[in-house]
Amino acid sequence: MRAFYEVVSWVGSQVKGRKYELDRSMPVFDVLIVLGRRLVWLARGWARTLLQQGRPKMVFMGPAVSLRHSAHIVFSRGVTLEQGVIIDGLSRDGVRLGKNVMIGAYSILRAAALTTDLGAGVRIGDESAIGAYSFIGASGGVTIGNFVIMGQHVSFHAENHEFDRCDVPIKSQGVRRIGIVIEDDCWIGSNVTFLDGAYVESGCVIGAGSVVRGRIPSYSIAVGVPARVAKSRKVVSVQVVSANRL
Repeated sequence: MRAFYEVVSWVGSQVKGRKYELDRSMPVFDVLIVLGRRLVWLARGWARTLLQQGRPKMVFMGPAVSLRHSAHIVFSRGVTLEQGVIIDGLSRDGVRLGKNVMIGAYSILRAAALTTDLGAGVRIGDESAIGAYSFIGASGGVTIGNFVIMGQHVSFHAENHEFDRCDVPIKSQGVRRIGIVIEDDCWIGSNVTFLDGAYVESGCVIGAGSVVRGRIPSYSIAVGVPARVAKSRKVVSVQVVSANRL
């Protein structure tokens, strides 16, 4: 039985391109169920990328995934798209997903709000994950770094409507775009909203339900509407280290 877990861990490491260790408390029957599902998803992803992009990719694709304008979508090794994900690649720079990126069920990635004014696109770095029912509107460009984890119902709105005039419908006054950036190694809680111009530096934690606009400094813990820095992770880390030395 030990050999079984070692083989599964080895296969997982080869697929992910990094060390993977299966939890040995997981019953063998459940492991087989997971493996079967992943193989089906891999076969679906292989076939879909071959048919739509002309080249098979190691992408795990759940049921009812929709790839629109797939020529503008770039997958790296080990990407997982869970059930019902929609990705629309139509944009100036397309959609690029790094190694082992996971997009949660029923999430939407879209850059082109209008065919008359294409959006910039989406970049998601290696080992990052987005929770279920999330939305990325990337007209102004959305860049997410490596090792970023997010809860469910997270939304990005990289565009603002002009509304200065009252004699013209807001819809007809145009838009302004800055873009949104999340640097590496951040943890984003569920139901967080990012507005155009938000810039979260590396190592930050954003509390659930926050609305982020403007810049959040590195290693901050930010919460609220709008999100404000509550404390620094560096201070917390120093306190923990000091306590451990006592």
